[in-house]
Amino acid sequence: MSSDALKKRKAKVLRAEGGTPEVKRGRGGEGEPQDARVYSEELELEGRDPDQDHQQYKLSCESLATLMGEIQELRAGGAKEGSSDVEQKRLQSCIHFMNLKKLNRLAHMRLKKGRDQTHEAKQKVDVLHLQLQNLLYEVMHLQKEISKCLEFKSKHEEIDLVSEKEFYEEAPEDISRPLLTKEDRHQLTLARLDWELEQRKRLAEKYSESQTTKEKIQKSIEVKKEHLSSLQPGLNAIMQASLPVQQYLSMPFEQTQKQTEVARHLPPALYVLFVQANAYGQACDKNLSVSISGDVDEAKALSKPPEDSQDDESDSDAEEEQEKTKRRRPTTGCQLEDKRREMLKRHPLSLCLDLKCKVRAAWLHPGHARVAGVTGFTRQLRSQRDESVLHLFFYYLINLDILTVKTKVSTCTDLELLNSETLLNCLYSNDQGQETPNHANRYQFDKVGIVTFADYVAELGHPYIWVQDLGGLHFPGDDPQRVRVGSALSAGHMETTMKLLRGRVQSRLALHKQFSSLEHSIVPVSSESQHLFPAKVISRLSRWTTISHQDYTDLSFTKRVTGVGLAKEADLYFMAVVERGTASLQAAVVLNPRYPEVSPLFSLSLSWKGEHSGCTDDNLRAMESEVNVFKGELQGPRPGHQLLTNQLARLCVCLDVYLETDGEDNSVEGPREFPREKMCLRTVRGPNRLKPFKYNHPQGFFSHR
Repeated sequence: MSSDALKKRKAKVLRAEGGTPEVKRGRGGEGEPQDARVYSEELELEGRDPDQDHQQYKLSCESLATLMGEIQELRAGGAKEGSSDVEQKRLQSCIHFMNLKKLNRLAHMRLKKGRDQTHEAKQKVDVLHLQLQNLLYEVMHLQKEISKCLEFKSKHEEIDLVSEKEFYEEAPEDISRPLLTKEDRHQLTLARLDWELEQRKRLAEKYSESQTTKEKIQKSIEVKKEHLSSLQPGLNAIMQASLPVQQYLSMPFEQTQKQTEVARHLPPALYVLFVQANAYGQACDKNLSVSISGDVDEAKALSKPPEDSQDDESDSDAEEEQEKTKRRRPTTGCQLEDKRREMLKRHPLSLCLDLKCKVRAAWLHPGHARVAGVTGFTRQLRSQRDESVLHLFFYYLINLDILTVKTKVSTCTDLELLNSETLLNCLYSNDQGQETPNHANRYQFDKVGIVTFADYVAELGHPYIWVQDLGGLHFPGDDPQRVRVGSALSAGHMETTMKLLRGRVQSRLALHKQFSSLEHSIVPVSSESQHLFPAKVISRLSRWTTISHQDYTDLSFTKRVTGVGLAKEADLYFMAVVERGTASLQAAVVLNPRYPEVSPLFSLSLSWKGEHSGCTDDNLRAMESEVNVFKGELQGPRPGHQLLTNQLARLCVCLDVYLETDGEDNSVEGPREFPREKMCLRTVRGPNRLKPFKYNHPQGFFSHR
């Protein structure tokens, strides 16, 4: 397209917009009018309405889109490239496109103009704000000066002078000068100050006399101290000579005196525990001993109050600042780790309680000895007595304000059941000792990035709730009914806790002896419990093994127990297999840490003529009831440590009854696999065909419940 055609199109667009063509002032070119007015978009911008421009923009966009569509239709209809219709549409499109470019320039010019106006307004506001700040600063400075003037006090105002009445009564006339001072307040103040100075001079003389008297008395005290200190070696010799007598009479005066001296530096919680444990041991339990261990010098330094000298503080601050400048700045991770160690810091002194525990081995009933070579093992269990010592180490965490405990059991052999990490779990119900009972510690942990206290239990000990009770610590929210604190709280729990601790060790030792026989396929029954079982029991324990919590939950016949939440990770799990002939009975056992207070829970599965469980067989459910529900009959002598083995013996008896009372199969020739050797009044009863599992002593027959 030629340049003349472009000029004509541009002039046509400008006439359509209502403007005048822009004529540049050339350098004398031909055909260019010299007197034409210069076109300026900035001047045009002032007279245009933005809303109208916006409407014109929308109309131009719509027209441009329409023209593009029409051109597309013409091209699709077979129109050639240079046809008049297409060129006309293109010309109109160019006009609209140039209109859009002009509107775009106007919009940018409006934006720049608005920004310039805003910037000018902000500069004016900043200038006014700066002037205001200067005025406010001057006002504040003047107010401070006025306050200083108003608060000024003379030194004599700090002196507590005697009243005017006493001054005129006690002061001589050459100082009081009543004729002058009663009329002039200034002279009165000067006279009272002179009298104060005179009194202080007299007191200084009296103080010097008293100081001389004090030195004389102090010298006499020193002489007496030297005389008393000369007696100390003789007294020590007498105490050393009396040590054998103290040991023979079980009266360790010297050791008690040293412990009492060290106990002064214990923190309050450990001191309460020390006093109450000592009192309980002397009054009720001679097998309980208490001792203190740790660095006494460090405890003394910890309990020493800081000095209040400002000079020392300023010197120490200056030294610290100097050291900080010399030291390399630690990283954030090191600082956080140091804060954690400081927060979990223990008191240098700790308390150790030694509790002696005795337990006697369970007796083995000869009627259940079905394994060759059991006689010697039986004699060993009958004669064996075990005396163990439970060591409890109590620590106080200074910043967390809680007590923790670590355990250790001294026995002749290393027992898994006496593992220090799990020995005291659930001593009281639901007390796992994994989380701190002090609710304020949660906010302290958030500051140093500690997620849970359970990660530090192995290092610091378990913060059981009963440990806090023994130390007299009470945290709100633990028990709304409990209001006692300090010594009263410790004394109220001491006896119960000591009995539970001794009972826990005794039950674990008894379980160890029972497990030793169960692993040899022997079910020990004491002489006190022989009447609970018939003389002849054919079913025998073939295997006793330990299983994990996951293995227990994977068993199909334990779903009822796990479904109601009776199997927890803190419990112990075992698998017992009882066999007779071709029948094999599996018993999954849940042993609570509070055994025998909480009885073991059995789940059964029988493999004989198919697979049976308590969910599918009513008689197996009845066998589970015999060992789980009617456990009171199997407790044995107090405190019931033989409950587990009695339950297993009852399980063997129930399996005999189950197999012997099974109906005969006429299709099988020959003698029965399980002949009837138990006397039963009725073999089955009711629509569920329940078998008689209850043993009646001394008649010796079995009946239904």
